[in-house]
Amino acid sequence: MRTIRQPAVAGRFYPGRAHELQASVDGLLADARMQTTPLPECPKALIVPHAGYIYSGPSAARGYALLDPFAASIRRVVLLGPAHHVWFAGLALPDDDAFATPLGEVSIERTVADRLSALPGVIHSDDAHAPEHSLEVQLPFLQRVLDEFTLVPLVVGDAGAELVASVLEEAWGGPETLLLISSDLSHYLSYDQARSTDADTIARILALAWPLPDRSACGARGINGLLLAARDHNLVPTLVDARNSGDTAGDPSRVVGYASVSFSTHPGTTSGGDHDD
Repeated sequence: MRTIRQPAVAGRFYPGRAHELQASVDGLLADARMQTTPLPECPKALIVPHAGYIYSGPSAARGYALLDPFAASIRRVVLLGPAHHVWFAGLALPDDDAFATPLGEVSIERTVADRLSALPGVIHSDDAHAPEHSLEVQLPFLQRVLDEFTLVPLVVGDAGAELVASVLEEAWGGPETLLLISSDLSHYLSYDQARSTDADTIARILALAWPLPDRSACGARGINGLLLAARDHNLVPTLVDARNSGDTAGDPSRVVGYASVSFSTHPGTTSGGDHDD
């Protein structure tokens, strides 16, 4: 029997009704498209944030807007996000056949998932996926930007950069495959502290200088694996957007940092969003 992973944060992190969600995502993308400089080629990988849309949606949309010219060619998304609720060692795949959002279902790419299952450190855990928002909040953006695509969703637990990089390598594919790392940056610093801390983290990412300190980004383990893989594949990172929740809808005394970064074989034009420090 086909099993579907149902939304866990619809109505909280993003609108729970399909028409409201579509309008929200489309509005964020429309604003992003007016600010985004197209890249000369399709990104092989993106880092995008995963908070509630009122907080991190503008930054995430800047990353997703880069996919517009290449949307028809992307048929598979390998999505990694950090575990916020369940501790485990390694990376976890679901047993479900599809993930659902109010906009519809996205099928799991079982062929690639089965290959990844054979790697040391890759487990199956629906418990890790069921409450996790770091992957779920990316799906409505993907559903509005891409044509038909399949998903390889992995929650990242206690995993070193080498393990994450080996998983990315196995799933690398060609131009049909997009690698997506879901991560916020610093948490609950003051506005000025967050700007300084996040600027340092972004500089490390742009220099492919791994490992990032765990506290610099909640998805640091996924990012570290991507930085290692990017070195091996000669990918060049480009900062697309950087801001924090104090710039959008949050209390400036206690903010969360966000950035969107693209990775391709040719550099794009660095933007930096509201800040380029």
